[in-house]
Amino acid sequence: MSALLLILVLAPAAMMLEYRYHSNGEMERYLRQVNASNPDIAHLYTIGHSVAGQQLWVLALGLSPRRHTVGVPEFKYVANMHGNEVLGRELLLRLVDEVVRGYRGNETWSVRLLESARIHILPTMNPDGFEDSDTHCQRSQGRFNRNGVDLNRNFPDAFAGLQEGQPADVERREAEVQAVIGWLKTETFVLSANLHGGALVANYPYDNSNGGSELVGRASLTPDNDVFVHLAKVYSHNHASMHQGGGCDDDASFADGITNGYRWYPLSGGMQDYNYVWAQCLELTLEVSCCKFPPAKQLPALWSDNRKSLLAFIQQVHLGVKGRVFDASGVPVQNAVVEVKGRRNMCPFRTDRHGEYYRLLLPGTYTFTVTYPGHRVLTETFYVPYGPDHNSALKHDFLLRRIAVTTINPSPQVEAAGASNKPTWTTTVLGLGLMLTLNSLFS
Repeated sequence: MSALLLILVLAPAAMMLEYRYHSNGEMERYLRQVNASNPDIAHLYTIGHSVAGQQLWVLALGLSPRRHTVGVPEFKYVANMHGNEVLGRELLLRLVDEVVRGYRGNETWSVRLLESARIHILPTMNPDGFEDSDTHCQRSQGRFNRNGVDLNRNFPDAFAGLQEGQPADVERREAEVQAVIGWLKTETFVLSANLHGGALVANYPYDNSNGGSELVGRASLTPDNDVFVHLAKVYSHNHASMHQGGGCDDDASFADGITNGYRWYPLSGGMQDYNYVWAQCLELTLEVSCCKFPPAKQLPALWSDNRKSLLAFIQQVHLGVKGRVFDASGVPVQNAVVEVKGRRNMCPFRTDRHGEYYRLLLPGTYTFTVTYPGHRVLTETFYVPYGPDHNSALKHDFLLRRIAVTTINPSPQVEAAGASNKPTWTTTVLGLGLMLTLNSLFS
């Protein structure tokens, strides 16, 4: 029996996951077990460390878990950003267990999931805060990192950053925030959610506003607001009770179980705004439990409440359209701007190092404009169907054409003056007036 086959046979025994809270050490050991037992679909890596030096572990799941595959979108879940909001940690560990077991059992839903996307799981972004937390339902300590900083207020703020032209002072951010910012530069994440606790609602950008055109009534709306509302409803309506909108034991109520972040309460330096504006990754903040540290006996029911939502949300990575942009020579190009008419993003969506672009869009007809230096502006209009039911967004490539170049030869009088005095002029077409001026100079 080969070593790989032996690993696969023994994998179920190596991945027993109990319904209880796991320490940071236990969580790491579990992720290592999954990684070692499933080398064909799992890859464990670290994106950095906490203030106290604990590793921020990420488990990637997919048919090519170690590297990106062109045409396969990148998805991520992040939990435990606030150390005392702990349910997300256990939900993501349980999600890993569910997906791996489904794949090993050749269950269609899991096989298709891993065939069509690469899924990155960061169970804890704030392991130090988790260790400092206690089990009080609402007022427990541990929210902040070891430096006493709220990580969801520490990202470069999209609105303040625009005034300076770019995200500023990244090196001065907390270690955990720097790690996530660096992570966003390594992969072109398409869709994401970060899991919190203390409420029951799907929250979507923007969280902040500078009072500009994004402010509509009491909400701060993105150019992709229709998509964000859809994504939030996908989670809330697949949840056992979130969609009912009753909130928790307070005065808050949310229609359909969703809310615009700014409308709920404004905040500066949030992670979901940073993902959307600077990393062209659409991210939601999911409040998945009224109690920040629910009793362990409730974990089976809470997993049941969230299981369908977690899986359905991943499928939304296949919304809209994806493809590559090629130059006139047929070479994929980086940093081509791909814009959708009527959606003026703060930072235009650009192709990545593979020449790829991904745009999450609801079904409809859209006009795309593609710009790249040295090439003609390309505009195309086409219909975008609903992709999640087919595990793939519409694939559409753009082929650019170079800007025309015209060579202007000197006049016959210049030819007669001899080769030593004969200049050659090459320029773009500038118009008849300039051509006449050049001829007069050499006649």
